[in-house]
Amino acid sequence: MKELRYIESEVKKMLTPRRFEHSLGVRDTAVQLAVKYDANSDKAALAGLTHDCAKDLGYQEMMELVKKYNINLDEISRLEPSLIHGPLGACIAQDVFEIYDEEVLNAIRYHTTGRPSMTLLEKIIYLADYIEPHRDFPGVNKLRNVAKCDLDNAMILAFDNTITHVISLRGLLHPNTIFARNDLIVRLKPKE
Repeated sequence: MKELRYIESEVKKMLTPRRFEHSLGVRDTAVQLAVKYDANSDKAALAGLTHDCAKDLGYQEMMELVKKYNINLDEISRLEPSLIHGPLGACIAQDVFEIYDEEVLNAIRYHTTGRPSMTLLEKIIYLADYIEPHRDFPGVNKLRNVAKCDLDNAMILAFDNTITHVISLRGLLHPNTIFARNDLIVRLKPKE
């Protein structure tokens, strides 16, 4: 892996100033959640810092890199290009920053859609992206409070919010988001 200072300076070059500030907020929030839930805070910082490294690329450049990295996009991601930056960011993190830790790469890869059986680090990055201090939307403070005491219920709340928002825009829901939500609900349901 490249040095953390190098990675931070390169991420800064890749992003708009506002998106870079967001990435620093995600990094710091991810570290706080990692400490709270006994996860690896170094991995949380690394994934949080780099999670949006492909976010500010133009569509044409994204598609060229998708081809270069041989990323197999599902139909929903092809129709909703904003979802591409997760899997593409994981490839860039590996290629440019020499990050080979699959746990970190998967946290980057699934930070926009989630997926069933998410790891602790994947949940932390998903939520940190949602609740970092620069985020301001109805319900974010409630979500921040839930995240402080119950990671899985905060995830369900975040998924519910995402699904409701996408539906309000008449957008396409990625199946991973629905499957991730259902997976958590089944896991949290009391056994009879």
